[in-house]
Amino acid sequence: MDIIKGIGLLLAALAMFSLFSLKMPKGQAAMSGLANAAVATFLVEAIHKYISGDLVGISFLGDVGNASGSMGAVAAVILVCMSMKVNPVYAIAAGVSVSGFGILPGFFAGYIVGLIAPELEKRLPLGLDLIAGAIILAPLSRLIAQTVDPLVTLTLDNIGQTIAIAADQSPYIMGFLLGGIIKMICTSPLSSMALTAMLGLQGLAMGIAAIACVGGSFTNGTIFKRLKLGDQSNVIAVMLEPLTQADIVTQNAIPIYSSNFFGGALAGLAAAHFNIINNAPGTASPIPGLLAPFGFNPPQNVILAVLFAAIGGILAGYVGSSFFLLLDKRKGVKKFQPTRATA
Repeated sequence: MDIIKGIGLLLAALAMFSLFSLKMPKGQAAMSGLANAAVATFLVEAIHKYISGDLVGISFLGDVGNASGSMGAVAAVILVCMSMKVNPVYAIAAGVSVSGFGILPGFFAGYIVGLIAPELEKRLPLGLDLIAGAIILAPLSRLIAQTVDPLVTLTLDNIGQTIAIAADQSPYIMGFLLGGIIKMICTSPLSSMALTAMLGLQGLAMGIAAIACVGGSFTNGTIFKRLKLGDQSNVIAVMLEPLTQADIVTQNAIPIYSSNFFGGALAGLAAAHFNIINNAPGTASPIPGLLAPFGFNPPQNVILAVLFAAIGGILAGYVGSSFFLLLDKRKGVKKFQPTRATA
């Protein structure tokens, strides 16, 4: 029941997340801003607080990590607003006003300000627009964050905690299912970083998500290479950041997503086996997912998990590409899909 509840809540959150991204005005831009905010705060905190500070012992960098981790809401408001093309002065005025809140209230404050600010700018007298807009939007932003904080944070944190509990109680099953689902999201136009940041995933569940994104990168590289989807630059790009190759992924969705599920699932099993903990929410992406776990686990465990995740990712990519190449050959098609030379 814990597994069913955990995966069910994850899929429900993903459905809401998808509807917001695809249906709300500028929803995709807002989610992109949230993902960037997670990197700018949670990733910096994970690397400098837990690795450079606690592990290596450089106190200055540890202070950098602490400071960065405390600014989630500020970064979310600013980057969400700027992704929605808000005047930078408005974005920063709204952002600094929410200091002390979490990244989720900051996201909602940034989104609402992102919708209001352009209309406000049009109506304010020229010459007073910057000053008056900043004075109006700063308290509005904090009021929004303060209003949504109890409900939004409690609801999404509960979903994240349920997934985390299911992962702790059934690590291998959740490693397989959660790893596969997160890697598919990582490769899709949606953002796995934004989703895991919104859910506040931590512990083994976040470790599975991070390692799944790393292992699944090798699945993507193998698929692109063997199906000749672009040139070498496309292969490297899709391994580092799948969203840069969104058009190729969309054209070849079935082979890429199906192979990604199994690549992420095998990588998730590796993370579960080596008990990879990751207390930096929002680091579910190939590069952040590779770096963040070093802050919370013995280095040898992370290296072994990444090694086996890479092997699983390559295996899934090889089997998946072989199946679709065989299927393509039986249909009598000479080329699998038109290729593209540049990202």
